[in-house]
Amino acid sequence: MSDTGYFHLHLVSDATGETLITVARAAAAQYANVSPVEHLYPMVRSKKQLDHAIAEITEAPGLVLYTLLEEDLIETLETKCRELGLPCMSVLGPILRVFQSYLGAETMQRAGAQHVLNAEYFQRIDALNFSMMHDDGQHVVGLEEADVVLIGVSRTSKTPTSIYLANRGIKTGNYPLVPGVPVPPEVERLKRPLVIGLYASPERIVQIRENRLLGLNAHRDDDQYIDKTAVAEEIAYSRRLCAKHNWPLIDVTRRSIEETAAAVMKLLGERRRAPVI
Repeated sequence: MSDTGYFHLHLVSDATGETLITVARAAAAQYANVSPVEHLYPMVRSKKQLDHAIAEITEAPGLVLYTLLEEDLIETLETKCRELGLPCMSVLGPILRVFQSYLGAETMQRAGAQHVLNAEYFQRIDALNFSMMHDDGQHVVGLEEADVVLIGVSRTSKTPTSIYLANRGIKTGNYPLVPGVPVPPEVERLKRPLVIGLYASPERIVQIRENRLLGLNAHRDDDQYIDKTAVAEEIAYSRRLCAKHNWPLIDVTRRSIEETAAAVMKLLGERRRAPVI
């Protein structure tokens, strides 16, 4: 690899390529001094489609990862990579071999099997529709049907976390805590959903809000939106509210959306496993 600070990363898939993207980015994130230039080739299921990918790999040599099930396509791709002197690896191959060894059964050899229109798929769609409808305090009464309700002051990542959880089939609503606006009784009386408070340090909230105002080319120095003392009071109020109702809290100051969602799912799992008294 050259010392340009980047490298070409070719992702060849017979399905959508989501698995490849996730694995490749997780690995690439461990290398701070170089960045991948991603080349994605989804739905590669014929020799003609593979030839197109190979042409681009030849033009921009780099690391090749694939999720292919057709043996002829695999052999063609690996042979060409050997000729070019390029590393080429199946992402699912080693995992499938472990499964086969343990289960003693052959795979179905079905491309994109994780994307079939089964009950789980429709559960995710239903959860997404619910989360969009109950975003930012909309339809408060309907929140009782949620699995999770996130509350917090502005810019605590409630909406993106809700969408991420919905993609996991978890019906998630969220409600914003706004200074001077009382929390509706319907929210304080929630029984079925797990209500979780999201909070961050005042410094972090102010930073995000200032960046948002800059992005919107807005100016709000005349109010308390980015005043550190006022923001600290907002956060203190949200924590008092959660303590009052015994709602768990998650500090999102240094968490990514994925990490926050993982913490939410852990709390939800613990609640579902807890014995009913």
